[in-house]
Amino acid sequence: MSENEVERLAEDVDAIGHKVSRTVELGRRGFIISVLVFILIVGQLLPWVGDHAGWQVLFGDGGTIPQLFAITSTGIGVLCSVLALGTRRWWLTWVCAIGGWFSSVDGLLAVWSQQSSGANNAAGSGPGIGMIIALVAIILLAANWMRTAFSRT
Repeated sequence: MSENEVERLAEDVDAIGHKVSRTVELGRRGFIISVLVFILIVGQLLPWVGDHAGWQVLFGDGGTIPQLFAITSTGIGVLCSVLALGTRRWWLTWVCAIGGWFSSVDGLLAVWSQQSSGANNAAGSGPGIGMIIALVAIILLAANWMRTAFSRT
């Protein structure tokens, strides 16, 4: 091997090492996350507040607190998760993990706001099945993203 070939080989190895250091290997957890994203999307299609489905709440029907949960669960749970699954970037796993826990808190507040809506005459008479499914899905997503983020060596 000539000296030029050795230098090119060393540059290739360094480039591959640099790329690997920025990515995360999802393995079986990637499939689980994909299924949870699908379940979250199904939850968006089911009723959240009264007769309003999750996607309707996302666009302003049903109250501010449920809308905040719809925004964060869609933004973090669906969009960021799809980006992280597609790119396998390590920093996106952290965005999904931290954002997922933030969205989980929003979801708990949204459920609570619907359980206590009779006290202030707000829309809804309890959380719909879609909101409950979305809350469970976002909690499980956040946990899986957190495990993925910490799994990188």
